[in-house]
Amino acid sequence: MQQDGSRGGGRCGGSARGAGGVRGGTGRWALAPGREGIVEVAGVPEGAEGVTLTLTAPRGTRVTGVPLDASGYRGSVAADGRSAAYTVTGGESGPDNVLRFVLAVPGNAVPGTRLRDCSLRLTDARGVPRAVGRWSVTVGLASPTLTRPLSGVPLAARPEVSGTAHPGAQVTVRDKDDQEACATTTAPDGTWNCTPGTGLPAGANRLQAVAALNGVSAMSEQIDIVVTAEADAGRQ
Repeated sequence: MQQDGSRGGGRCGGSARGAGGVRGGTGRWALAPGREGIVEVAGVPEGAEGVTLTLTAPRGTRVTGVPLDASGYRGSVAADGRSAAYTVTGGESGPDNVLRFVLAVPGNAVPGTRLRDCSLRLTDARGVPRAVGRWSVTVGLASPTLTRPLSGVPLAARPEVSGTAHPGAQVTVRDKDDQEACATTTAPDGTWNCTPGTGLPAGANRLQAVAALNGVSAMSEQIDIVVTAEADAGRQ
């Protein structure tokens, strides 16, 4: 399972307040199917030795790590991956007083759907609950890829553009001016291809694919291209 580096597609959001003052977490990384992302929780009291923050994973997901490396906390993950916790042991707090959990989304999760029953619980050193909260995770979309045309290869005005994306996703290819070059729907095997209906202008340009499905979207990396033929010169 890969850790997802794209932003904006997966969020575990909400608010949880109580005597402990813990503030809700937001996953800054897209939680796309078959990927891992980071859920961050802020507001755990500094120096409150014995205080424990427990995150219960949304239905269908697993917690796979507690990556905070700070002497003032002890992290642990339940054997079944359903929950994980940080306990304050004293000493220095983590960066920005933020605790991080790694959450894994199953490969068969449908982009745009909500995975419910994500919860946080803050207990004091005696095990008494001080703050609780509940969230839902929105499944994101993995970034599409652009595999053709190849960057640096001279192109005709209407080159075939192809790549991969989540099956069923609508893919729109845009140029450097954010104009649509072509669009199509991703096949069940995860591949897509399209050809510009109107020839691209001669000269340097840039292409990027944007995939969208069920209200969530993701972008590919940009590729630089050079069109050497006029619009009526035909396909590559």
